[in-house]
Amino acid sequence: MSTKRLNIVIIGLTITSSWGNGHATTFRSLVKELDKRGHKVTFLEHDKPWYSSQRDLPNPPYCQTHLYASVEELKQGYEDLVKKADMVIVGSYVPQGIEVGSWVNKTAEGVRAFYDIDTPVTIAQVQKGACDYLNKELIPQYNLYLSFSGGTVLDYLEREMGAQQALPLYCSVDPELYYPEAETLREYDLGYMGTYSDDRQPPLDKLMLEAARLWPEGKFIVAGPQYPATIQWPANVARLEHLPPAKHRHFYNQQRFTQNITRADMIRMGYSPSVRLFEAAACGTPIISDFWEGLDSFFSFGDEILVSYSAADTLKFIREMPEEERVEIGRRARTKVLNLHTAAKRAEELESYALEMLKPA
Repeated sequence: MSTKRLNIVIIGLTITSSWGNGHATTFRSLVKELDKRGHKVTFLEHDKPWYSSQRDLPNPPYCQTHLYASVEELKQGYEDLVKKADMVIVGSYVPQGIEVGSWVNKTAEGVRAFYDIDTPVTIAQVQKGACDYLNKELIPQYNLYLSFSGGTVLDYLEREMGAQQALPLYCSVDPELYYPEAETLREYDLGYMGTYSDDRQPPLDKLMLEAARLWPEGKFIVAGPQYPATIQWPANVARLEHLPPAKHRHFYNQQRFTQNITRADMIRMGYSPSVRLFEAAACGTPIISDFWEGLDSFFSFGDEILVSYSAADTLKFIREMPEEERVEIGRRARTKVLNLHTAAKRAEELESYALEMLKPA
């Protein structure tokens, strides 16, 4: 519990709907833990039709949530709130985020932070001048750039992008929601959960779907929306559309192993863990991942995570690994996550950043 109760305002993509995005679960777990630490959080969300029809948590119990219909309504209705907050955080992918961010930086008297849940994608788009929620002129206006990516990315943000200060605030997991279910049968040899993307599909095909083709007796499953109807799924690969967060834990617990596939921009930047990594690990399900720079700074190769470069590697893991070793890899990964990558840990980190910046000069 902090000795100072912070008043934090978050303007984020969404907290009310987990449909087709990873922002809602990230904000929910973080805000819940900030509330536990005694802080007051207000979440402001642009009311969008694709979320309004898919709201699985319309009224989060751990923060005040307000929907605004336009940026003009945001400015008119919440100027005083933003002005007086100890910290105002603007998230990536916020609609009209450049206008919102410019207004926040002119209005807020406390710490002004940008929280990038999509750091590699953001940097690539800003470099092209094609990002509609951040640009090179806006970055230096924020006091703090909170990044889902760490390592050399942080130096790059400060040196090349003009960030005043860049610090990591990685994704995290809520251990109250993700844990092993002893009663759940491991129905699938390998599973994967993720929204379709052009850059993830080739490695998914290479590492998982080709393994399914080579082992017809195996049982596989892919969950996630927006996959084209043209994809030729092997007969032994089950398909599920969007899974609400409440069903994620059970999904991981149904698998002997889970597949992790990383976006191309995240691979290029490195040090960019996916929330799916931490969720699966918290469930004790061993992870088979593609390789990217910095992965071993989060999990030890061979002991806490398995790295695959081909369908043959994948098949060797899921067909030949002794059950005792499989269970132990999952157990060690879960221990690592519970120690370092929970939402409570992230809330503590964010609190320390804010308090440090609020110290009198």
